[in-house]
Amino acid sequence: MTSIGERLVQELASRGVEVVFGIPGMHTVELYRGLAASPIRHVTARHEQGAGFMADGYARARAGGADRAIPGVAFVITGPGLTNVLTAMAQARADSSPILVISSVNPRASLGRGLGYLHELPTQQAMMSTVAVSSYHINSAEDLLPALDAAFDHFAHQRGGPIHIELPVDVLALPFTAKARPVAGRMETYEFDVAAVMARLEHAKTPVILAGGGAKGCDQALIALAERLNAPVVMTINARGLMHGHPLGVPASPTLGATRDLISEADLILALGTELGPTDYDHYGDHRMPPLAQMIRVDICPDQLARHAAAVTICSPLEMVLPDLVAALASAPALDKGDGRARAAQTRAAAWEEIGPAMRRQTVLLNALRGLCPKAIFVGDSTQPVYAGNLYYDHDRPGGWFNAASGFGALGFAIPAAIGVALAQPDTRVICITGDGGAQFTLPELMVAVDEKLPVLFLIWNNAGYGEIDTSMQAAGVTVVGCDPTPPDFEYIAKACGIPFARCAMIPAAVTAAVRGFLSHDGPAIIEIDMLTDA
Repeated sequence: MTSIGERLVQELASRGVEVVFGIPGMHTVELYRGLAASPIRHVTARHEQGAGFMADGYARARAGGADRAIPGVAFVITGPGLTNVLTAMAQARADSSPILVISSVNPRASLGRGLGYLHELPTQQAMMSTVAVSSYHINSAEDLLPALDAAFDHFAHQRGGPIHIELPVDVLALPFTAKARPVAGRMETYEFDVAAVMARLEHAKTPVILAGGGAKGCDQALIALAERLNAPVVMTINARGLMHGHPLGVPASPTLGATRDLISEADLILALGTELGPTDYDHYGDHRMPPLAQMIRVDICPDQLARHAAAVTICSPLEMVLPDLVAALASAPALDKGDGRARAAQTRAAAWEEIGPAMRRQTVLLNALRGLCPKAIFVGDSTQPVYAGNLYYDHDRPGGWFNAASGFGALGFAIPAAIGVALAQPDTRVICITGDGGAQFTLPELMVAVDEKLPVLFLIWNNAGYGEIDTSMQAAGVTVVGCDPTPPDFEYIAKACGIPFARCAMIPAAVTAAVRGFLSHDGPAIIEIDMLTDA
C-alpha cells in the first residue's frame, strides 16, 4: 500500500524535485516515510526559517529556462514549524522566488474546534493564505494531485512566489486510492502586436531599457535588443550580471539621481520583467521617480501590468517575446537612436561619483572579490557591502548577485540562502556576504554547510552592531538605542563548528589574500572582515 504521504514524495520526484529542506517532527513522520526510498536528497536545517531561506536560495540558483518550474521545497511541521518559516515565505514572495512549503496540520476531526491539540492554531490555512501565493488543504487522496498540478503549473507559467500545501496528520497515513488521470496541457501561446510595438520603437530617439529579475535567462536576447536600439540598459538588483561589462549596461540603481536623469531624458521606456517597486526605484522613499514616457511593459504577471500606466503591455515570459522583437528589429531599416553608449557611460560615471567614498570603498572590495572568484554567486544579507553593491555593482553572471535587501529585507537570509545555492550549483563558487548582526540570526545553519561539505565562503562584515540602523537613527535625530549588540567571537564559533577561519581588515588586498587562502578548500570557511580596523 502506498500512503498519501509516500505518493506526495513520489510526485515531487517525478516533477523534477531533487532536494528538500526541512526538520522532521512527530507531525511529519508519515511525510518522511517515502523519502528514504526516493531519489530526493533531504537536507536538515537547524530552524524552519533557515529551511525556507535555503529553499529560496536553491530556487534562485535554478531559475531560468526549463528550471523555472522546479521550486525550492521545504518540509515543516504544523504550528511552530510553519510559523517559523513564514518570514522566509514572505521574502520569497517579495522577490518572486518559487518555493513550495509542505506542512502537516492537526487531525481533521480536531480542526477549528479549539480542543488544545499540540501545535494547534485556530485556522492554519487562513494564516498561510495571507503570505502564500496559494494555499491548498488536502483532505483526501483525491485532493493531492490537483493541488500539485496547480502549484507546478504556477511555477512554470507565472511569476514565482511561495505556495503552501498542508495535510492533516491522519490524511498523510491514508492509502492513496485516487485514480491517475491525464493532466490537461497548457497551450504556450503568447501573442502580441509586434507591429504596434515596432512603431513605437522605430520612432523613439532616446530609448532606455529597464531590466528586472524576470530577464534572467534572456541575457543574449537582451544584449541583441539593446544593441539594435542603441539603448542603455538599467539593471535592477536582481538583474545584475545580464549586461556585464557591456558599454550599454548601467549597473546602477534607478533610485540614484544620475540614473533617474537617464530615465527622465528617455522618450520611450521598455520595462522588461521588473516590478518597478520601491526597493529598486525609490530606495530612499523620496517619491521622485520620473515619469516613464511611453512605456512598453513586458511581464509574466497580469497583476503587475495593471499597477502602472503603460502605452503597451505584453503579458508573457520574456523568452517568448524578446526573440520576436530582435527578429523584427533585424529586418527593419537602420534606426537612428543617438549615442546610447555615451548616455550609458555618462550615467555610470555620474552614479559612481554619487554613491560617495564610503560606498565606493565597499564596491571596490566587491570588484576585487569578483576578479578573484569569476562567475561566483554572491548571496547577501542586509549589510553595508550589499547596500553598496545594490547602488552600484556590475556582476559577471546573470543571477549571480542577489540579497534580502531587494525585497522583504529579512535579516539572517544570507547564510542559509547561500547553502541552498551551493546545493543547486555544486560546481559554482558561492560567497555569502553578511554582517555580524544578520549572521547572528542564523549562525546554527553553518552546521548544515559542514554536514553537506559545501564549499561556501562565509564573509562576515563585523562593525560590532547594526551600523546602518545606527546611521539612520542619527540622521533622523533619534538617540541611538539598541544598535550595539555584542557580537560573538566568530573565531570560536568557527572552531566550534569545525570550520577554518581567518580575520582581516576591510581593505581589498587583505580580503582577497584571505579568500585566496581558502579557494582550494573543499568545505565551508569563515572570514571575518573587521570594519573597525583599517589595517
